[in-house]
Amino acid sequence: MRRYLNILVFLSLTAIISCAQDYEQDYQGEWVGFLPDKYSFNFTVNLERSEGNKYHLKISNGKTLIEEDIVSSGEDHLQFNIDQQLFFNLEYNQSMQALTGFIRSGRLLYHVSLANNGDNQFAGDWNPFMFNNGLQSRDIMLYVEATETVGLAAYPFFGDQRFRGTWTSGFRMMEDTLFFRDSNTGFNFRANLLKNSIELEILLTDALVSKTSLTHTDDGWEYQSNPEEQPQITDTPVQLDDGWTSANIAEHGIDESELLRLLDSIRSKTLVNTHSVLIAKDNKLVFENYFEGFNAHIPHDLRSASKSISSAMIGIAMEDKYLQSVDERLYDFIPREYQYTKDSVKSRIRLRDLLTMSSGLDVNNLAQEDYYQNPANPKSWLQTVLEAPMVKEPGTYADYGSANPFLLGICLKERLNKPMEMYMDEKLFAPLGISNYINQTDDSEIHPYFGGGMLLTPRDLLKFGQLYLDKGKWHGKQVISEDWVTESFDKHVQLQDVRDKNLYGYLWWHDTYLIRGKAIETIEARGAGGQFIFVIPSLDSVVVITSGNFRNGKGNQARDILKDYLLPAMVD
Repeated sequence: MRRYLNILVFLSLTAIISCAQDYEQDYQGEWVGFLPDKYSFNFTVNLERSEGNKYHLKISNGKTLIEEDIVSSGEDHLQFNIDQQLFFNLEYNQSMQALTGFIRSGRLLYHVSLANNGDNQFAGDWNPFMFNNGLQSRDIMLYVEATETVGLAAYPFFGDQRFRGTWTSGFRMMEDTLFFRDSNTGFNFRANLLKNSIELEILLTDALVSKTSLTHTDDGWEYQSNPEEQPQITDTPVQLDDGWTSANIAEHGIDESELLRLLDSIRSKTLVNTHSVLIAKDNKLVFENYFEGFNAHIPHDLRSASKSISSAMIGIAMEDKYLQSVDERLYDFIPREYQYTKDSVKSRIRLRDLLTMSSGLDVNNLAQEDYYQNPANPKSWLQTVLEAPMVKEPGTYADYGSANPFLLGICLKERLNKPMEMYMDEKLFAPLGISNYINQTDDSEIHPYFGGGMLLTPRDLLKFGQLYLDKGKWHGKQVISEDWVTESFDKHVQLQDVRDKNLYGYLWWHDTYLIRGKAIETIEARGAGGQFIFVIPSLDSVVVITSGNFRNGKGNQARDILKDYLLPAMVD
């Protein structure tokens, strides 16, 4: 596959001008090479307890990367860091047979589980690039540019397009070496500028993970993606020990011919960049297919579809009395140092307004996500959002904007007596049997970001949809109150700045599809690029579709798949 890289999005962060420093050679442009080992970024973490809160840590990828003795700052759980770059927060389960918790590297909180292998030794996998099966392409490109502000800057791109991408910063030159960091994964980079090549090193803290030599090209970057082919079937999905019971579509009245037509359209690229399609019917997993190298064990970037998970956490926190009601006021939660932003209108913003995108904040301009997350903005995300002007009276007008759920996360953090990611795991993910996921943090690189960006496997995302279809229950256990699910699915407002002017609940979308003369109503979690949960009460069904249509105008292709293939297969 040949694809030329569009780097305009990244170059908007810095101006392309003559280099502020004189270099013997012009290193600007594209440098290409190959990573030596597709499994370099698949790590094994080993922890051996010696005595008390003393442990021996070993992280390896076939070779030992980090090995050292550490002391936990907690007595009943493990809490420590490596060089203030790699942070561990792990707890023993009740049987002492596993350590579960989080490894934080960069902006990502990776949920991990280390099993007890005997003799106080615990081991488990950690995949910073998300993939359990290694890179499906070893191609790598480094784009180098000269900027007025930082001198040389460099942006690495990986041929494995499943990776969500780097966000590099902290550029500094030392003699002929350019140092920088990916704020997403926390990896450090060293680019040694040689006469005819660049020697690129990727490091975990100061441990060398991978190294390659890059050569300059003027021909554009041609990479091979080499996806592992997945079997695409309509037979009974694989039965895994994850809480789902599999069944055949024939047992649930689903027309196989429509699903075969869907698979043909994906294979022929009539439908592009589709990564997974799953159907649950009558509480059974009846259809599951993956494409372009994805599989059941790879967490997928959900973008804004995880806003609906944020909504769930607000409901759980109200059940636990950390939050009292949706009518509590935003500024009752805002830290003292930001209270100066409060005025007579902002003081009336309620949690309800944040849940329904009707805060009245200028979410399309000075409180817009690209603005408050812009690295060139010296202010914190919270300060930027709170300083944004009001454009409407709270609760009267709904404009879709990530600043609203972001503020909900701030409110919850201020009330909790434990790390928010631990609370989310304890109250939502663990009860659903969800353990393989990644939480994105806000600009603190500590607290989960409620505006979107979590990564879950499609099977686990389907569980979350089933939880809401079953009025807050999973396997008979009430995880979220039925009242919260009902209230969340109510049609509270109509979004004004989206094409279809959809009705909207508590961070859930409403839509209607006309199939063979029947109006099928859905409640949906939606994320950029084509990440969807479709809850379909009238069909007792949940559909999950994940995709990679981020900059091609096909972000709503998943809705076409539902309307043109899946609903016709399920509706008589």
